[in-house]
Amino acid sequence: MIVSNGGALLQDLGGQSVITVLDSGGHGAFDDLHLATGLMRYVASNPHISRLIRAYRPEPTVAFSRRESLMPGFDSALTAAASYGFVPVIRPTGGRAVSVNESCLLIDVIEPVSQRYEGHRAAYQAVADALTHGLRTLGIDAHVGEVPEEYCPGEFSINARRVVKLVGISQRVISGARLVSAMVAVEEPGVLPDVLTEVCRELAFPWNTATFGSVSRETADVTFSEVSFALHGALSPAGSAETSYHELAAQNRA
Repeated sequence: MIVSNGGALLQDLGGQSVITVLDSGGHGAFDDLHLATGLMRYVASNPHISRLIRAYRPEPTVAFSRRESLMPGFDSALTAAASYGFVPVIRPTGGRAVSVNESCLLIDVIEPVSQRYEGHRAAYQAVADALTHGLRTLGIDAHVGEVPEEYCPGEFSINARRVVKLVGISQRVISGARLVSAMVAVEEPGVLPDVLTEVCRELAFPWNTATFGSVSRETADVTFSEVSFALHGALSPAGSAETSYHELAAQNRA
């Protein structure tokens, strides 16, 4: 649990209002996803933090939306996910089911908001544009926009060559804070399309497995760390502060 002590945090971090939270994964599939909710409440209580960014490599997880949990095929979709060793979790944001594992990078961008029901499209656009720029610095022909028959379709998906999806983006807003979450397929996807095919079949979501792309398929010899660095740089200005989640949580319990 994170409680408000933002003034002390900023003092320790040199007064920076853009903060990158490191080492925030490894808590298990459910807690890794829902840690974002606690960070949203933290930012809502400390609006002088202009942006908080966290990124981590997830455990094998199928992230469902709350809406999907009410669908007739949901129980069968849970069984399908578990049959591949993937943990089914209801994620805090919307969208459709996605499968992720250590080959992916999950990025949460959390900002304070004064009006809960305004600015959704602008927030999507800002994060999508930034991530697209970061991918282009790696030599990828990246664009914002949905490709036909993609999984978890969305206007602000990021594609390569207008053919395959590389990044899915979803959003949630609470009183005082907004979360824009991005799933980046970095390394060879392996079993991810197979898991998603079985899950989507149970939910009656058609999609074309050929639309499942990855950064590694688009550019040779790029490492996971290089992708993470490029996308972090696109989202945060030079000189932004960094802290580990464990340090942040410890200080805010004090």
